[in-house]
This record gives sequence, structure tokens and C-alpha cells, in this order.
Amino acid sequence: MKTQFKNLVVRSGIFIITAISLAACGNTDKNKENKVESGNTPTEEVAATEAPAPAASDISFKDKSGKTVSLSSLKGKVVFINFWATWCPPCIQEMPTINELKEKYKGNDDIVFLMVDVDNNIEKSTAFMEGKKYDLPVYVPTSDIPSDYLGSAIPTTVILDKSGDMIARMEGGRDYTSPDIVKALNELVESN
Repeated sequence: MKTQFKNLVVRSGIFIITAISLAACGNTDKNKENKVESGNTPTEEVAATEAPAPAASDISFKDKSGKTVSLSSLKGKVVFINFWATWCPPCIQEMPTINELKEKYKGNDDIVFLMVDVDNNIEKSTAFMEGKKYDLPVYVPTSDIPSDYLGSAIPTTVILDKSGDMIARMEGGRDYTSPDIVKALNELVESN
């Protein structure tokens, strides 16, 4: 009986620690308000804007070499932005599917991928990508990220159409190789 009780206590403790660890990925220090919960399918999420976006010209990011890119400079391209951190299990879990998705568009200048490290540690996040052999460009924010883009959870992915309008904002981990997501992105890339 004592052994069964100890096993139950140990299992309960492991469950609680796991739950706290996973919940921690939903907490970012910036932009605590405006969390979007969604029960939509990936197609519905990619097809519908959750909230009006602020001026894209106000948002910019920097890569490891110091090169800065603003969202306004990417007008005319579909922009896939993933906000993540190296310590976040759901972020790490979805990363291979984002890498595979990016590979589908290799050589296509009509779509840009931005992997934005919310911890602002470009060295650590770049080393992570290199260690995993991912071909994903890492950036850190050089300006405030509006809550319309990054609410209170990571991973969060934002997709902008060629006009710079936000057409999707998805919180939580996803399989970005899903046929619905690929189809929706293909339609955006092929649009004028």
C-alpha cells in the first residue's frame, strides 16, 4: 500500500512539474494583454485576421550580422514570422515543421521567413539553429512588438500578405507541414 501511494505521489509530482513547464511557455514578459485563443482549423486561422495590425513600418528586426529588416521593406512578399525561444518545448517541437515548410519555398523570393527570438539572445538562438541544422533565419526585435503580433504566449506565428496586412495570428505549436497551411500559403504566394 505504501509503495502504491509513493508511486501515486511521484507520478502526481511529475505531472505537476510537466504542466508548469509547458504553461511557462505561454508567459512572456512583454505584451501580457490580448491573448487570442482559437479553436479554428489551420485553414480558418490562416484565412482570417484576428485583429487589425499596426503600421508594419514601425516593426523591425536584426540578424546576427547586424542587418536590420523592417516589415514595411518586405511589402510585396508573404511574411512568415515565428516568435519563439530556445527554452520553450512547444517552440522546439514545431521547429522541424517550420524548417520543412521553408524548404518547400527554397528559391522563391515571394515569401520570407523570420524566426524572432523573444529572449533577444541572437547568439544562443543562432547556435540552436546551427546545432539542429535548421535553415531558418534568426532575428531579434529592434523595436517594440505590438500585442496584435505577440500577445502573451509563445510560440506565436504571424503571417502577412503581400500588402503587409496580417492575415493570420496563431498561438501555440503547430505542424506547419499540414496540407491546409501549405495550401493557404501557396495561395498567398501566388496572389498578386
